[in-house]
Amino acid sequence: MRILITGITGQDGSYLAEHLLDLGHEVHGIVRRVALESPDRRLNRIHHILDRITLHAATLESYPSLFQAISQVPFDECYHLAAQSFVAESFLDGFSTMNSNINGTHFLLSALKHQRPECKFYFAGSSEMFGKVREMPQTETTPFHPRSPYGISKMAGFELTRNFREAFDMFCCSGILFNHESPRRGFEFVTRKITYGVAQIKFGLAHELRLGNLDAKRDWGHAKDYVRAMHLMLQQPTPDDYVIATGETYTVRHFCELAFGEVGLDYRDYVHVDELFYRPAEVDVLIGDPSKARRELGWEPTYSFEGLVKEMVRSDVQLLEQQLGLMAVGALA
Repeated sequence: MRILITGITGQDGSYLAEHLLDLGHEVHGIVRRVALESPDRRLNRIHHILDRITLHAATLESYPSLFQAISQVPFDECYHLAAQSFVAESFLDGFSTMNSNINGTHFLLSALKHQRPECKFYFAGSSEMFGKVREMPQTETTPFHPRSPYGISKMAGFELTRNFREAFDMFCCSGILFNHESPRRGFEFVTRKITYGVAQIKFGLAHELRLGNLDAKRDWGHAKDYVRAMHLMLQQPTPDDYVIATGETYTVRHFCELAFGEVGLDYRDYVHVDELFYRPAEVDVLIGDPSKARRELGWEPTYSFEGLVKEMVRSDVQLLEQQLGLMAVGALA
């Protein structure tokens, strides 16, 4: 199969590309032209597979560039993962979040409709669409009440995807993915901020970690598990939408406790609450019900919450060890 991934340089895109390559598929990715001009800095998550994939220069803000990229290859599947995905940034710059996340999804769906209507399409929805939750746990039928520009943009993308499925008979699915992390998570996200902060404190490079709401509860899984679910959705006989989650929820405080405990430290000695990091409209608790995915896709998460935290901490400790080693070598040179 010929498969296109937007957001291939991100956490999910890189894991999905690896998974699809392992299955023997031909993988293509859409990246900004500037990424092709500085691959060492911007393509670091996929550097090890660059010789096995094909990249196309395009941007979500430009319909002509997406149209051109899609016209080059008769794609069988398209996974739309690219987005401005940091909730805090969406409050600071709602305009660009809406532009890339809503218009980009519309542009991509329209380009496929006009050129590759038989291409199966996956949209990366988010648990942030639920926002101020009305029931627990959240399922595919739980009403949306997003509490951030990011959540609103994802809800719009979800509805666009459903509309193209219903109006144009295209195979379009949305995954309502709850929080999923890994050592490849961006440093701006709270989980990676915690694990990298733990590594910095361990090596004496920092003495505190400032966070927002420690009592916020999230359903955290591993990105490797979640990209498997994305692929399974497009292998079904009919298109549908699925909640992908672990069905368990933990506080940010508990994440801190496990992360600091991994290096023998007590988080209470280092973590300080800073209201600067509170959201203007908080989402207090998210917990998904993946029963439908388990039943229809045969999907199950393989990583535990504790195993996820441990892997992320150990990875960041190793990363800092390497960076400090390189600095030491440089100082001696």
